[in-house]
Order: sequence, then structure tokens, then C-alpha cells
Amino acid sequence: MANSLSTAGERPRARPILGCIADDFTGATDLASQLVSAGMRTLQTIGIPDTPLEAGVDAVVVALKSRTIPASEAIKQSIQALDWLREQGCEQFYFKYCSTFDSTPAGNIGPVTEALMDALGTDFTVACPALPANRRSVFNGYLFANGVLLNESGMQDHPLTPMTDANLVRVLGAQTTREIGLIDYATLRQGDAAVTARIEALKADGIGIAICDAIDNEDLFVLARACRDLPLVTAGSGLALGLPANVADRLDHRQDAARLEPIAGREAVLSGSCSRATLAQIDHAKQHMPSFHLDAQALHDDYASVVDAALASAEAHFQAHADNDGGPVLIYASATPEEVRQAQQRLGVQEAGELVERALAEIASELVGRLGVRRLLVAGGETSGAVVSALGVQGLRIGESIDPGVPWTTTLGTEESLALALKSGNFGATDFMTKAWNLMP
Repeated sequence: MANSLSTAGERPRARPILGCIADDFTGATDLASQLVSAGMRTLQTIGIPDTPLEAGVDAVVVALKSRTIPASEAIKQSIQALDWLREQGCEQFYFKYCSTFDSTPAGNIGPVTEALMDALGTDFTVACPALPANRRSVFNGYLFANGVLLNESGMQDHPLTPMTDANLVRVLGAQTTREIGLIDYATLRQGDAAVTARIEALKADGIGIAICDAIDNEDLFVLARACRDLPLVTAGSGLALGLPANVADRLDHRQDAARLEPIAGREAVLSGSCSRATLAQIDHAKQHMPSFHLDAQALHDDYASVVDAALASAEAHFQAHADNDGGPVLIYASATPEEVRQAQQRLGVQEAGELVERALAEIASELVGRLGVRRLLVAGGETSGAVVSALGVQGLRIGESIDPGVPWTTTLGTEESLALALKSGNFGATDFMTKAWNLMP
């Protein structure tokens, strides 16, 4: 029987406090993980539910797949999510995007932020993608990833949202009609009163959105306290570390907030991400598990044969280890930036991406429905969106983190519960795909 979005046995809460809208599925899981770690009972939904929230939770994260769709459609989906969250009684709202500020001059971070501001009737919000635990920091308005400027970090080669400018004031200014300001490091180091005063000064000057510096978690805690009364905040997942403290007297801090029921079954890794971090993880994983590479051109030439071959490879591994002790299989379409460019030149950017997503989604369905996979790790935001949609996942319970920003979860809405880890392409240590299985509930 399919699980519902309710969390049976928990003390019901009439209204959640924090309502979050995430622009992709891995980012939503990242945010939910941060909130759980800070003491908020958190439920993640896949898309916008068509029923009221039944669960007794403090925060709800609505996961959309809106990062790279046309800005008008991203706005529509985000406003629909906001409307649903407001119906559930949420008091403060959080628009979550990637810690690498993935976007293009056309959006979607700026247009969605402005639409949410208009819907909430607020003339000011903050923008802070910093996530120090994953080496994402903002200094003097410039975003750094892994110790270098964003445009030198590998993000300049992203196949969908290449980031060629690290100056977030410029990047966001190109996407919005509002004036963009800065709350800098020096102000943050003076404490939340100084940040609050800076916010008031920026508002008086007609600034609508302020980029916020942050180089460590203490900066995020300071900023979170200063944002206590803002109707809307926009950020990566880092700011979520500090927001629960603003309502600590209303939270039931439970020691088992991240506890998940154990799930047994076969294991698989699916990857469509082409980030440097994921490519290194795949190289490591291939030394420890059988692997199959999906090539975009081969999928274009003979889609069915390639998908069948990938599934046959997995099935052979599982049959050779009928006792489920053989460990996971790895099926990946990840490729180097040069290989991605070549595929896009031959097939077109959209078709190349859609072929890979379609194949990995179909493979996921077969792995679960026919081959008995119950524990699944998925790398890449677009890939994760395609996979959870194919599996019919309606929501996720959030568990302990494998690496910062990537927790194990269990599914709601599927015929049988699955253990699922959705990994943003840039997240995780090199051994992520091998160590994850030892950290399961």
C-alpha cells in the first residue's frame, strides 16, 4: 500500500512555521537536511500536493524542477507552491536555489524572487547562496566555490547554466528590475543588530534585494537572526542552519528527528551529473562496483538497445549475488565538459539532456519495479527530478546526512518504501558513492 504524506504516530501540529520552495529536487533535500539537523521536523514534497498537509511538521519543503525551465513557467510553479504553503499556514517563506547560484541572464533566480516578493507584498529580501560546509562562500559580493572564484571552479562549463561571473550583484542585477545591494562581511562581523540597521538603510535607499556575504556558519547565524521578521528569504541551504533558532521556543526538539525505518534490498547508483565532483566520485566508484556508461549519441542511435544493455548488466550482477550482498551497481551518463560539448553540438543541448534524463528515469523504474532495487543513490539535480517523477515519489522523510547537504531519505507515495539519496552534482567527497551504503539507517 502506498504511503501518504502523513507522518503517522507523531503529535499533529496545526500549522507549519516555515514554508520552502526549492528549484530542484536535490536542492530541496539539501535544505530539508539542514532544517532537520537544526531541530525542525521537516517534510519534503515532490511537486505541489493536491491535498492539505496532514503531517505534524515544523517546516515543509516543496521540491520543484524549475531551475532551467522558461522563467515564466518557473514563476507560475513557484507562485502555485507559495499559494499552497500559505494555505497550510506557513508564516515565513524560503526560496532555495543552488549554492553555486545556477542561473542565466534570463533567470530563473531573479524573476522568481521578484514574483514571490510581489505575491507576499514585501519590498525587500536577501540573497545568500553561501554554504561554508561545502566550500561555498561569498565575500564582498563575489561567490567562491572550493576556494576559487565561481567562474574558475568548473561551473563555467556547466552544460545548462554556465556561470562566467562570480559577482553576484552583477549576476542578480541582470535578472531583475529591482536595485541590488550588498550586506558585506564587515557588517556581519558586527552582529545581527548591525545587519538589521544595514537592512533598514538599504530599504531607505530603494534597494530591493541584498546579496549577503558569508564565509562561515557564524555569519549565517547572524544573518538568520537579522532576517527573523522578513516574510521571504532567498538562499542556498546554508541560511537554514540559523532560522530554526528564531523559533526555538516553539519547536519540540526530538533526539530522533532524523530517524528512518531501515529498508533492505538491492542497491544502485544512477548519475547524470557532469560536475567535477561527480566525475571524481564515479572514477572512485568504478573501482569498487560494476558500472555501465550511457552515451548520449548511442542513446540517440539506438535508445532501446542501450537501455536494455544497461539493465542486463545490472541484472547479471544481481543474479550473481542473489543474497543481496553484491553491493550496488553504477549506471552513469556523466561525461567530461568536452564530451558534453561534442554531444550537444551533434544532438542539440535540449535533446542531449532529455535523452539522458529519459533513459535514467526508465532504468530507475525497471531497477525498482523488476529487479528489486530498494536503495538508490542519484547524482544530479535534473537526473534526480526525472527519477523521482518516474518512481511516483510524492514526498520524502529526511534522515541523517551522508555528506553535508546530502541525507538519506525514505519515500512517501511509492508502493513500497525506498531508501533514496539525491545528490547535487557538486556535493560530496570523492568516496561518496561507496561510503553512503555504510551510513544507511
